[in-house]
Amino acid sequence: MTDALVHRARPVHAAASVSPSTGQPPLADHTTLSRKLLSGAAVFWFVVAAGGQAVFVLYILLLYGASLVSGDLARWSRVMPNGLVSGDTIGNATMIAHVMIAAVVMLAGALQLVPTLRSRFPRFHHWNGRVYLLTAVVASLSGLWMVWARTEIGSLIQHIGTSINGLLVLVAAALVLRHAMGRRMAAHRRWALRLFMIVNGVWFFRVGLMFWIAVNGGPVGFDPATFRGPVLELFTFLQYLLPLAMLQAYFVAQERASPTLGYAVAAMLVISTVAMAIGIGVATLGMWLPHM
Repeated sequence: MTDALVHRARPVHAAASVSPSTGQPPLADHTTLSRKLLSGAAVFWFVVAAGGQAVFVLYILLLYGASLVSGDLARWSRVMPNGLVSGDTIGNATMIAHVMIAAVVMLAGALQLVPTLRSRFPRFHHWNGRVYLLTAVVASLSGLWMVWARTEIGSLIQHIGTSINGLLVLVAAALVLRHAMGRRMAAHRRWALRLFMIVNGVWFFRVGLMFWIAVNGGPVGFDPATFRGPVLELFTFLQYLLPLAMLQAYFVAQERASPTLGYAVAAMLVISTVAMAIGIGVATLGMWLPHM
């Protein structure tokens, strides 16, 4: 979500540092400052998000990956409700593929958004992008199967919201590829950022839910035993709609020479990053670290 990830901010030239009529910095200086703050807030958001996802990838590898290598698949079911079902070979294989591919998707997606890797190692960027798109599509399709083939956990509204998330991944991945093949790089990068937000919807759900629990001092608005409730249904849609809305606000603020809008969006990004960091911390200490 940084300026370098989409396009360089247009230069703003100030004729003077202070307006002679008001004694205040001219609008051009405010615009330059707001752009710097917007870019810095976006970098802050990405660094925190990438760090949290790195912890989650490590959790997947040390828990699910290590259990798979050692043959202790019973460990999956102790952590994941209705994870591996005895006798369901196809379903279990789909579940295993989905979980392990998720680690690849998150790692490859974060690497795609690092400007230095894209500019200095374009060949790596291209091949990593191919892996990213392929694994994102496979993860989405396997996730859709899991939602509807194993419906014991969650409500119908949750299944619908999660399914929309999976379908949006397929749409965004197709548009990322289409714009890349057409050499429309600005559109390609924007859709790559949208794909990053959408494909990480389930991760945002976990982090957001942990933030909600931390703020409320416990599971408010849902039943942790059945994993159903209005809060979970709301979060199922917010997990991708909220990140997409924030990204769109960033795009708009980046394009318009409005210091007020730039300051507002930068503040929104900082606040959301702090909330995300709290959610990551709670999830790490409460869900991920104990099983590593």
